[in-house]
Amino acid sequence: MLGIILCGHGGFASGLEQAMKQILGEQPQFIAIDFPETSTTALLTSQLEAAMARLDAQQEIVFLTDLLGGTPFRVASTLAMQTAGCEVITGTNLQLLLEMAMDRDGLNSTEFRLQALECGHRGLTSLADELKNCREEVPAEEGI
Repeated sequence: MLGIILCGHGGFASGLEQAMKQILGEQPQFIAIDFPETSTTALLTSQLEAAMARLDAQQEIVFLTDLLGGTPFRVASTLAMQTAGCEVITGTNLQLLLEMAMDRDGLNSTEFRLQALECGHRGLTSLADELKNCREEVPAEEGI
């Protein structure tokens, strides 16, 4: 099973982890690391390295981060480029986390990345678009 390390600014990671546990229960091979305002890049680097070491060494790892270009993304990217079988996904939200936590069994890190990107695109929508899709799916009844 792929290891997942979730990281983001403030309480992003622990908040999503709490929501995930409420919906799916405890997840194996999953670590959430917050990056509060009082933290440093060096501390985050050591926390992510320690998290990588705690995950099953036989498995590939995917970092899920909150913001493209932010410190969690940059640190995860640096570590991923130094380690085979690591991917970094950014723009993580609860829907993506839930779907990918449930679907990661049997996926390698590349397959996970591709599926996560599809999930992210599918998950970003609006009420107007969803209502339009519902109307389009209802077949018109034949008149008298």
